[in-house]
Amino acid sequence: MTRCAKFLAMCFALTVSAMPAQSESLGDALRDTYHNSGLLDQNRALLRAADEDVAQSLAALRPVITWQAQAIYANTSASTAGGLPDSIDATISVSGSLLVHDGGASALATEAQKELVLQTRQGLVQVEQQVLFRTVSAYMEVRRASEFLALRRSNVGVIDQELRAARDRFEVGEVTRTDVSLAEARLAAARSLLAAAEGSLAQAKEEYRATVGRAPGRLDVVNPANLQHDLEAARAFAVRNHPEVLGAQHGVSASELNIRRAEAALNPSLNLGGTVGLNDQGDATQRLSLTYGGTLYQGGQLQSIIRQAQARRDASRSNLLVVSQGVSQNVGNAYASLRVARASREASALQVRAARTAFRGVREEATLGARTTLDVLNAEQELLDAQANAISAQADEVIASYQVLRAMGLLTAQHLNLGVQSYDPAAFYNLVRDAPATISQQGQALDRVLRSIGE
Repeated sequence: MTRCAKFLAMCFALTVSAMPAQSESLGDALRDTYHNSGLLDQNRALLRAADEDVAQSLAALRPVITWQAQAIYANTSASTAGGLPDSIDATISVSGSLLVHDGGASALATEAQKELVLQTRQGLVQVEQQVLFRTVSAYMEVRRASEFLALRRSNVGVIDQELRAARDRFEVGEVTRTDVSLAEARLAAARSLLAAAEGSLAQAKEEYRATVGRAPGRLDVVNPANLQHDLEAARAFAVRNHPEVLGAQHGVSASELNIRRAEAALNPSLNLGGTVGLNDQGDATQRLSLTYGGTLYQGGQLQSIIRQAQARRDASRSNLLVVSQGVSQNVGNAYASLRVARASREASALQVRAARTAFRGVREEATLGARTTLDVLNAEQELLDAQANAISAQADEVIASYQVLRAMGLLTAQHLNLGVQSYDPAAFYNLVRDAPATISQQGQALDRVLRSIGE
């Protein structure tokens, strides 16, 4: 390599190393959370399990075909006395049964399971909101802890500077030893708080790693979420569209279907059965049966099941009311927290400006002998407190704005426009709802989907 080439390579390496690390946005963290969340994967699997309940319920209305092979060895007392020999009889048979009519109980059971699937889907949306909000909180806590740490480092530097100034003034007799001791005590306290801030940042990063699935990089500044509704409009929207409310509505529908199902169990049922058999002698047998019957008396069990279903329906209706009231309250609480955070941010900004002006004035007056070291340290502490309040207020406002979205049921990947391929809860359901057999084309396609999920 020529000298010129080496020089250019060295310049390129220095340029690359001097480039700042690429920052990451809140959207990046939310996208990674959506892909990496074990809690989301767990609840998606639970939803697929609920989908299978529909398939199993539907299978009750389809033929059931079984086979049986049997060999019977017979040894009689006559065979041991030189009479008839031992015998082995073998048969093979195929049986089938079909529920022709049961008063609609099986069909109603399938419809009830469908409502439970829809309820589980809403539960998955609620889990998605929970996971994404945890990411927002973790992101803002890392930013808060990082800014607190920078503030504590700056505080240590300022107090160290004041300590050196106090010592210089002590040497010339302008202040007493007490002023120096005060500065030394404040410096020790500041270093202790610096160590605590470093620990808080480490803990915030661990929460971020657990939530997002990786360590945080350099995090961008985040603005509060854009809210399109006022309080009353948001409350009305949430009561109609929140996943908890929608899930409770599906729970009511399922409980009402279960009442009809329990009542249908009082009706007689019609079953068709048949068997084809072949023994070791080559003789074939065929049987066909048609059975129609029902229950006349079962100790009051069926009526008790009906009353139980009605009680559960009443409970699910009450749960819908409780959930709706809770959602409405959560929206109100979220907006109240947002208003407090906004007011705190605005007040903190004014406090920081005033405290910074006061600190500069007190420090200048101290150089002229009009203020003591304690006055300077107190003014610096007030500025530090104001800056810390401003940092917290900004983080709280962002978290509160996303809490509003969560309370409304809008903290989802789709509403946030994250640009990820959202999990389609209907895709797996459409593959299994008809209870496909393994040998069918749909069953083979289902196997491929399950293998890809497992990978």
